[in-house]
Amino acid sequence: MNAGITDRPLKIGIACYPTHGGSGVLATELGIALAERGHEVHFLAYSKPPRLSRYHPRIFCHLVDVSEYPLFKYPPYDLALASKMIEVINERHLDLLHVHYAIPHSISAYLARQLLPGRRFGIVTTLHGTDITLVGSGNAYRDVTRFGIEQSDRVIAVSEWLKKETLRVFGATQEIHVVPNFVDTTRYRPREGRTSPLLCVCDEAPIVMHVSNFRPVKRVNDALRAFAAACTGSGAQLVLVGDGPDRAEAEALAGELALQPQVQFLGLVDDVSDLLPFAEALLVTTEGESFGLAALEALASGVPVAGYDSGGMKEVVEDGRSGFLVRFGDVPALAARLKTLLADEKLRREFGARGRRRAVDEFDLQKLLAVHERIYHAALESRARAAPA
Repeated sequence: MNAGITDRPLKIGIACYPTHGGSGVLATELGIALAERGHEVHFLAYSKPPRLSRYHPRIFCHLVDVSEYPLFKYPPYDLALASKMIEVINERHLDLLHVHYAIPHSISAYLARQLLPGRRFGIVTTLHGTDITLVGSGNAYRDVTRFGIEQSDRVIAVSEWLKKETLRVFGATQEIHVVPNFVDTTRYRPREGRTSPLLCVCDEAPIVMHVSNFRPVKRVNDALRAFAAACTGSGAQLVLVGDGPDRAEAEALAGELALQPQVQFLGLVDDVSDLLPFAEALLVTTEGESFGLAALEALASGVPVAGYDSGGMKEVVEDGRSGFLVRFGDVPALAARLKTLLADEKLRREFGARGRRRAVDEFDLQKLLAVHERIYHAALESRARAAPA
């Protein structure tokens, strides 16, 4: 590679959905870590990402303003984002755009490149899951998603399972690099003591946790039913962290199952590192989980996981070693595994210790940050070769 590319800090634009979902969380944590490493990072989104809470001199946030013109039934966010990308690239001389979630971010990046023929900047696209398995695979977006993938200089999938799904659904010819989600193991770590000030439970109550954005794919009701089957009448507490379209239905189900005294709905929490270490187990009930960021954060916190073996979960949680995985949709089996975990403190400690070691050895932030940097440099080298002399 050219020394001029690899020996200097980069100016990186990060486009993401500024939400509490996995793609937004990972993009934000990555940007913060890149800034700590000396790079200049520019977030582009319709609002400030939730985890972007503290000031950093090398982090900038550029909000995308979408015009509410009466003719538009649906405001064209993709075009507004492309315009903001062009503005920031011109003003701050970005080296590359790293876009998280293929739709619409990769297409907006492509439009920006087409409208800036004199600028040489790389495009790296990270595929996170539902942009491939749900949104991008539908008839409305399949072709444009494939195009965005093919026009990127480098493409990242967060698991081997997602890479295979991308190749199966789109037949993409672009090479896909598997870079798993990461966790800051200095922040997510086992804690001494039994309670967090954010949790309203007594010191003796075992805590089961579920963390998600309460969308249908997360199957929050499965978590409630599994907990009810395993823990009704016990002192255990189920703490549900997050919010979304399925929350009202989940609250109603908790009432039907007579779980109200044992269930807390905490709503959105920006940083779950203050919560996870105080759980005895994390329930993950996602359909087709592309990776399982909450599961990884739990393992780093020394907390075993009980969940479905769908998607890329098997690449994160080792069944019978750091948690239990059961066939997707098998709520009785999930409840039985949860009951086993709660009844055996020695087993929980063994699983927690193994999960913690695995998080540190294979998914630590600093290790995977270096992988991202290598991909950035490769993307820039690719653009330099492709540009006319």
